[in-house]
Amino acid sequence: MGFSQALSGINAAADNLDVIGNNISNSQTVGFKSSNTQFADVYAGAEVGLGTRVSAVLQDFSDGTLESTGRNLDLAISGDGFFRMSQNEQVVYSRNGQLSLTADGYLENAQGARLTGYPAGVGVGGQPQELQVPSDALEASPTTGIDASLNLDSGVDEVDRGATPFDATDSDTYSYSNSATVYDSLGNSHDLTMYFTKIGENQWDVHQAMNGTVDGANTGTLEFNNDGTLNEAASTFGTFEFSPGGGANDLDLAMDFTGTTQFGNDFELSSLNQDGYSSGSLVGTTIDDAGNIIGNYSNEESQVLGTIAMANFRNPAGLDPQGDNVWAETSESGQALLGQAGQGVFGSIESGTIETSNVDLNGELVDLIIAQRTYQANSQTVKVQDEVLQGTVNLR
Repeated sequence: MGFSQALSGINAAADNLDVIGNNISNSQTVGFKSSNTQFADVYAGAEVGLGTRVSAVLQDFSDGTLESTGRNLDLAISGDGFFRMSQNEQVVYSRNGQLSLTADGYLENAQGARLTGYPAGVGVGGQPQELQVPSDALEASPTTGIDASLNLDSGVDEVDRGATPFDATDSDTYSYSNSATVYDSLGNSHDLTMYFTKIGENQWDVHQAMNGTVDGANTGTLEFNNDGTLNEAASTFGTFEFSPGGGANDLDLAMDFTGTTQFGNDFELSSLNQDGYSSGSLVGTTIDDAGNIIGNYSNEESQVLGTIAMANFRNPAGLDPQGDNVWAETSESGQALLGQAGQGVFGSIESGTIETSNVDLNGELVDLIIAQRTYQANSQTVKVQDEVLQGTVNLR
């Protein structure tokens, strides 16, 4: 009579208790993925089975619940994929996005693993590197173009240019005016005023003034069709040149009046946009659902500073747990597939959110009771076999 069957059952039940206990202990660990124990019977050519063994401990990579934290550096993945991180000169993968910004601008978790991705201007592709958020001020960008869309009242009186030359100081010499702020190469702001004058049927001229100074060369025309729409081919509003002075480069402003109309309504400015801005210091960062790290500056401009690299695997269950909420790539998992959040096999990134453990605590407690009963039953088998063996010995 052998005890191997019962002993194998006790060993397997003990391993199962270890797995269940580990799941329960990590029920509050952010990004943790639970495991379950698989068993296999043992025969080895024997007519009667020799017991059981643990054949595998499989990880469950189903999603945990997403919980809002309101902290913009807490990240969660909604869907498939992992954060790719660098820890102790080793590439690891994690679902825990609780990050902090170090003094030198790296995004890392409490264990010192740093988030990797693609710096601004590089684009998604190639080998990711540790992401560093630059603290440099945003350089000024001069205005190169102005887009304006407005309605010019077709019912206003025409101005005879032969008898009434344009004079920016005399409102009787033009029909309407409108101002915009533009920036030179040093980030200084300047007032640009546009004067619109009806000089004939469906025909208007446009004068430009910089800081109140009119340059006669900066004049264009707007021609309209009989239905009030802009005849762009016949219009000559092109590019205007100004010298702001103060050591700044000359400004070449490309004017675009697409969408401008001439209807029998009051003058109305629908939109006015220019592409320049002054310099600004970094005041904060946000992360969008595509993993772009966006810097927000004091001049109300924003700029992408980098993009988080996402990873996925053909067989995530083959990843090797390393502790500290990270996994390492193995031959069973296959090589990491890299890309950007929200594209292909990669889930989107939720900022201000964490992914809780996917441990079902109620289910684990039920499994715990079953494992306990299994252990006790195998122990009872050993006890009964021992009593039978003692009875056999006593027959002597």
